[in-house]
Amino acid sequence: MEILTNFSLKNFNTFGIEAKAKQFVAVHSSAELKTILEQNKSQKKFILGGGSNMLLTKDIDALVIHVDLKGKKIKEENDDFVWVESQAGENWHEFVLWTIDQNFGGLENMSLIPGNVGTTPVQNIGAYGTEIKDTFVSCEAMTIENQEVKTFTNSECHFGYRESVFKNEVKNQYIITSVVFKLTKRNHKINTSYGDIKVELAKNNPEASGQTPTLKEVSNAVIAIRKSKLPDPKELGNSGSFFKNPILLKTDFEKIHQKFPEMRFFDISETEVKVPAGWLIEQAGLKGKRFGDAGIHKNQALVLVNYGNATGQEILNVSKIVQETVFDTFGIQIEAEVNII
Repeated sequence: MEILTNFSLKNFNTFGIEAKAKQFVAVHSSAELKTILEQNKSQKKFILGGGSNMLLTKDIDALVIHVDLKGKKIKEENDDFVWVESQAGENWHEFVLWTIDQNFGGLENMSLIPGNVGTTPVQNIGAYGTEIKDTFVSCEAMTIENQEVKTFTNSECHFGYRESVFKNEVKNQYIITSVVFKLTKRNHKINTSYGDIKVELAKNNPEASGQTPTLKEVSNAVIAIRKSKLPDPKELGNSGSFFKNPILLKTDFEKIHQKFPEMRFFDISETEVKVPAGWLIEQAGLKGKRFGDAGIHKNQALVLVNYGNATGQEILNVSKIVQETVFDTFGIQIEAEVNII
């Protein structure tokens, strides 16, 4: 393990922002992680996974520890279920495809989400009607302070919408090293409740209309939808969805809805609704707007992009323009889903 100095992070964040790490080291096992933490107790530390859910607005004046732990295995199985453990540094999409190839169900709707497995519980990532909490069993995490290893169960993670204990009560205290998922081996719970998936499935295989699609077919549909809407970070810097979909009390939403009857929404409980942030941004006239090398993507208003050499501060400024315009237009606050560094 070599600690590098004045290290460029341009290739370690999906926005492709040029920022420097004062020091940088990649760890490939829990033992290496423990050693680095023990030997650098007094150092300020910054933990880096896949770099997909962050916006770097400055250089990192700390020891950046890149968690690059690889490996996956079946821990346990019976006729109906399998418990699969993945190390934190595994690429999420590649892991999802591997589970589908084994005919393990539960993650197919979250195909093509950028990032690594270890960061998925932090955000409780989700897409097309599923979230990590639906299949998550537990994760192992090492304390930065004293290198003790703790197992967090599903209930201990306090999952919410793009929320978990790792973003709140124990923020910056733990490094997730592995995650266990409980997946189906048969009687898969196929979720095509989002209309886009049904449309894409019908387009690809109209003869199968009304039949239950396979895991692979659902995954392929999700991949096609995401590719049509979301830019590839390797071609155009971005971090996927930049903003959370706002959740409003129905009593507040009804007042806004009277003013904007065409506003889309989804009931999420008896008292709350979710409004698509992308729809709000698009209706506010910002979709496709460009401010120098930073802008809002032309196909998906939820996505902010780096057209070349935008700084993190420039992208942050665009995000503030979006938030202010949406609030001025609809009276709704939208929050960043991405971590601003």
